[in-house]
Order: sequence, then C-alpha cells, then structure tokens
Amino acid sequence: MQISTTDPVKTLVEHHSAVETTASAHDMEHPDYRLLGIMVFLFAEGMIFLGLFAAYLTFRAVTPDWFSDESTKLELLLPGINTTILVASSFVIHQADIAIKKNDVAGLRTWFLATALMGLTFLAGQLYEYSHLEFGLTTNLFASTFYVLTGFHGLHVTFGLILIAAVWWRSRKPNHYSSEHHFGVEAAELYWHFVDVVWIILFVLLYIL
Repeated sequence: MQISTTDPVKTLVEHHSAVETTASAHDMEHPDYRLLGIMVFLFAEGMIFLGLFAAYLTFRAVTPDWFSDESTKLELLLPGINTTILVASSFVIHQADIAIKKNDVAGLRTWFLATALMGLTFLAGQLYEYSHLEFGLTTNLFASTFYVLTGFHGLHVTFGLILIAAVWWRSRKPNHYSSEHHFGVEAAELYWHFVDVVWIILFVLLYIL
C-alpha cells in the first residue's frame, strides 16, 4: 500500500494561487467598461441638452423682440448664488473621491452628505425663484423655453441627488467601497460634474446673454 506524501498545505496554497491566476486572466479578458458606459450615457444626455440649447438660440434669433415683455426679465442675485453653490459642490464631491482612494469611508460619507445638502439648497433656490417669477409657463415663447430648460436640468439634479443618496447608503456596508473598488463613487461624481457644466451653460444663456 502506497502512502501519499503530498503536503496538504502546499496543495491548498497552489490551488489558491491557481484560482487567483484564473481570476486575473478573466479580468484581463473581460475589462470593466462600466465607467465608459456612464460616459456614453452622459454623452447622450448632452446631445439632448445641446438640442434644447440650439432651439433656444434659434427662437431667440428668429424672434428678436421676445425680450420686449418686461415681465420676463430675470434677476441675477438668487440665480448667481445658486450657481455658486452648485459649482462649489463639484469641488466638494471630488473630495469624496479623494477620500475613498485613501480608504477613508467616513470622509466619503461626509463629503457626499455635504454635496447632497448643497444640491438640495440649489433645488430649493430654484423653486423659490419659480414662485416669485412674474411669468408662467405659457406667458410667451421665452417663458416656455425658460421653464423647459431649467426644469429639465432640475430633473437631472434630482436624479443626481438620488444617485448620491444611494452611494451614501451603500457606503454604510463595511468594505463596500475601498481604494480598489469605488465605481459607484466615480459614477456619481462624473454625473454631478455633468450637471454642473450644463447649468453653467444654462446660466450664461438665460441670465447673462
């Protein structure tokens, strides 16, 4: 009778190494395209906004007297404050990305919470502005375009806040996000930057030009 002299510990280590090698090969064969998917999605959303911007500029070009109604004049103070808050929130959410890359989950949650509060403040300011405007959705062409553009953007801000809240909630699970695994954080940050850039363009078109 022959007795096996195979070392069980050595066998276990070799098996574990083989599994890791197989997993690494699988990752190389199937790279993570999720962030690319987010970029493609944002590109598509950008095309929608581009169409709305083009429509606004076209309406303005073919209807030169559409600003003649004094009731459609816009104040700059509140929108200016709102713009400052939203732009600043991009820098705040980036701090969350920096934190998680240092495995600082507490920092991630703090910065995400601060970003969410700034986003909510922006929406509250926009609703306050709506309630004090002297024109409604059907007053004239400018009014209709204004509400469509700002309302559609506000919808994107709302979706961004839901995304931020989801990432914040999932971060409560131990080791869910780390320096090696933080796609959700990057996706939320990228989307929020997109929302900010779109608003800057809207602010210039509607309030400055």
